[in-house]
Amino acid sequence: MNSLAKIFAVGSLVCASAAAFAAQRDADTYPTRPIRLMVPQNPGASVDNISRILAARMGEELGQQIVADNRPGAGGTLAAEVVAHAVPDGQTLFAVATGTAVISPQTFKKLAYDPIKDFEYISLFAITQNVLVVHPSLPVKSVKELLAYAKANPGKLNMANAGSASQSHLACVLFTHMAAIDVVHVPYKGGGASVTALIGNESQVTITPAPAVLSHVRAGRLRALATAGAQRSPLTPELPTVIEAGVAGYLSSGWMGLMAPARTPKPILDKLLATLVKAVQTPVTRELFERQGADPVTSTPAEFKKFVAEEYARFTQAIRLANLKPE
Repeated sequence: MNSLAKIFAVGSLVCASAAAFAAQRDADTYPTRPIRLMVPQNPGASVDNISRILAARMGEELGQQIVADNRPGAGGTLAAEVVAHAVPDGQTLFAVATGTAVISPQTFKKLAYDPIKDFEYISLFAITQNVLVVHPSLPVKSVKELLAYAKANPGKLNMANAGSASQSHLACVLFTHMAAIDVVHVPYKGGGASVTALIGNESQVTITPAPAVLSHVRAGRLRALATAGAQRSPLTPELPTVIEAGVAGYLSSGWMGLMAPARTPKPILDKLLATLVKAVQTPVTRELFERQGADPVTSTPAEFKKFVAEEYARFTQAIRLANLKPE
């Protein structure tokens, strides 16, 4: 190596060391002002409620308030766009959920951001099990009985969902395909409307996130047959999974995670991850999550990214079965 090359090498090393020192210094003092948390749902929706619980606890740990900024609409892409284009300093975070991360990128023809490259994955923080529920008047008390009834009455059952390309729509389409039953898929304007239709017996069956239906199940207005995760939910240990009940390979659940804009300094990401894990593991936080129908979870950034990739592939199959085209 000649002397000029040595000078450049030493200079590069000095610059890298200075940058690393500055990033660590910023992380040590971070945050110095309130943090904005972009939420891709309306106030009161499940993602909003659970995200606010996490934000309050993390804010206490960090010594600065984390303020929810609700940007619903367009499948969560409006909130995602804000985060993707935000300054990567840890002051803008994203409460990302299933629809925003793995459904909208496959059902919107044009996005103003790259759903992979424009974000840093921090951690999952909640899983919301999807639940297979029926109207109590339906003469079935298990998945096996439901499938037998549906096969004896093809095209007679209405299966409610929250609208085209919603999580519940794709969960229902995948279920009926894998169970080989013939039902009428009925879209409603949102999850609340679909549950109301089920309670009124306008539709007789649906698969939808647990937070939307558990209170109705406990009140006897609906009957739960199974959950759709890989294992039984701690919230409903008495319910079998759909796989246990006989539909091999069927998985469908909602989830929430924390992301930041791409190029956010690693020391800040590390601090956020440590704070999130501590917050989620706090007994009070776990209890509040569970009251909302959510299973508290955490992950490494790499585990989170792998999980999203697997979810993306699973929803790709459901989107194809539903004949949905990007719009």
